[in-house]
Amino acid sequence: MKRHAVQWDARIGRRLRLRDLHILFAVVQCKSMAKAAADLGISQPSVSQAMAELEHTVGVQLLHRSPQGVEPTLYGEALLHRSRAAFDELRQGIRDIEFLADPGAGEVGIACWESLTAGFLPAVIERISRLYPRMVFGVIQSNASKVLQDLRERKVDLALVRLSRPIEESDLVSESLFDDPIFVVAGAQNPLTRRRKITLAELSNEPWIAIPADNPASSFVAQAFHAAGLSLPAPVVVTFSQHLRFHLLAGGRYLTILPGSVMQFNRDHFGLKNLPIDLRVQPRPVAVVTLKHRLLGPAASLFIACAREVAKLLMKTNKI
Repeated sequence: MKRHAVQWDARIGRRLRLRDLHILFAVVQCKSMAKAAADLGISQPSVSQAMAELEHTVGVQLLHRSPQGVEPTLYGEALLHRSRAAFDELRQGIRDIEFLADPGAGEVGIACWESLTAGFLPAVIERISRLYPRMVFGVIQSNASKVLQDLRERKVDLALVRLSRPIEESDLVSESLFDDPIFVVAGAQNPLTRRRKITLAELSNEPWIAIPADNPASSFVAQAFHAAGLSLPAPVVVTFSQHLRFHLLAGGRYLTILPGSVMQFNRDHFGLKNLPIDLRVQPRPVAVVTLKHRLLGPAASLFIACAREVAKLLMKTNKI
């Protein structure tokens, strides 16, 4: 068995080339050898030859070829999955070398929820940029499921999320940074902000800004109103956009729910105030999520360390 493994290692070392794997990725992405050749700036016969040699090396068919285009076979999918990790490790190695050569620089890829880009993430970036001013941050902002998909596809180094439940997936590791309570929020000009006591029933006919129903946070208001025996108010605006939400709240007419960290970082700028309403909702932890068996580079590790520091300050002083 050991001799067979050694023979395969030698075969791979001699015949399996990164260039061919790179071409395989391009063919699958373009669904066409001709289009892949154009994208790569090489001839179509060169692409065909590379794929034929790759299939000969591994001993199985990697691609389905038909008039409708090119699709990976089951074997092709398996090789692509492993190759994606290999290319990612090589990229990480180059980034590690660049960081060691110039510790003031580096690059971090972050997948993040919209609400965390409206306060916590900017605070972390601002803090680490003071120490490493040439560090670059690539941020992909998307919803809950897409954030983890981007992480699994190695498009980013880490993800920042709000956890509605513990992460149980075996390929992921999560670290809770801080608990983030939820508040009912209005603009400072809203007459409700001058009240000391308010019931949920009094808010039923107010204009609400809601989160789309496919987001876990959308259930908070529903749970609170249903627990009080009330029907959920029909929203006037449904959006993920924190920017739109802030500007509508500043006008003084609308109500919404916001996490405490978002309030802390935006209260003064947009004139926001939380109303004296207890939603009886457990604070949700903000967490950093990484791939379990992926070694983080120095820049990503520094980012996580800085995120821990910002989270401690936020919990201790309620402000950065």
